[in-house]
Amino acid sequence: MNKLARISVRVPLMATMVKANRLSSISTFGSTAGITSKEIGSKYTPNYRSYAMKDGKVISYFHDIPLGLDLAAKEANMIVEIPRWSNGKFEIDTSLQGNPIVQDIKKGKVRFVKNLFPYKGYIHNYGAFPQTWEDPSYKDADVDYYGDNDPVDVCEIGTTVFKLGDVIRVKILGSIALIDDGELDWKIIAISVNDPLAKELNDIDDVYAKCPGLLESTRKWFRDYKLPDGKPKNKFAFNGNYKNQLQTLDVIKKCSNHWQNLMLGTVTHGKLPNTANTTMKSSKGYFESFNEKDLLPYGKAPDAPIPNEVDLNCYTTKL
Repeated sequence: MNKLARISVRVPLMATMVKANRLSSISTFGSTAGITSKEIGSKYTPNYRSYAMKDGKVISYFHDIPLGLDLAAKEANMIVEIPRWSNGKFEIDTSLQGNPIVQDIKKGKVRFVKNLFPYKGYIHNYGAFPQTWEDPSYKDADVDYYGDNDPVDVCEIGTTVFKLGDVIRVKILGSIALIDDGELDWKIIAISVNDPLAKELNDIDDVYAKCPGLLESTRKWFRDYKLPDGKPKNKFAFNGNYKNQLQTLDVIKKCSNHWQNLMLGTVTHGKLPNTANTTMKSSKGYFESFNEKDLLPYGKAPDAPIPNEVDLNCYTTKL
């Protein structure tokens, strides 16, 4: 990721509330019913795209799907980018119009996460909260790091293995603050509201009690998953301690406010995400609809074979 010019910004609470109110009635709540996905290209190749669709039209995964943050129920909408136990490193592309889910590319090749023994690929359903943004110009006073310029990441810890592009309702439980390549990268711990265990998990302490070893394994996985590529261990803010539910809700609210400022055009420095959308008429990036001839120039092709080395186990003795 290109490093951006860093400017420490502190937004007065009243100003943030005013800006948020200009968008909140049309942008952060709404139905997710009828949202599907449309794939083009061959999966596991650079030309693969998965676009969000509603009423037969392309919408943005990043901007048009509502966050739907319910502070009373402690719930929000999550977009699944990577199903549990899979290796393909898929993510919402914040630079492309329509913000499709694509496979990350490095040096011209699609990326796969290594199997960090005893795990297979990603250890949770992994994805993001729409309509949130970790502002790379905002220095968090609590951790002294800037945001990573992406939507907030979510780990769904339930029993169902979801599909790429699924939009699911999750209960927010806690979070951990990863420092990745010198940037703040929050990982939210959540569970599908339809999971059998959801009613028993109401805060991060419940996860320790009901799912012994899960949070410790999650922290270790995020710390070590780059080691097989010859990179150093990742670090964490707050000594690697998890934040509780209320603290995590504050993080999500802050990142939703940062996204709202992005859409209003009040953030103007650095390499910013593509803000094209079809739902927020008051935003600078509003379009009545996307030009689907440009976004969908070809159809779905058969999946490409996954390289054999993706199935190899990787071991590390670093504690």
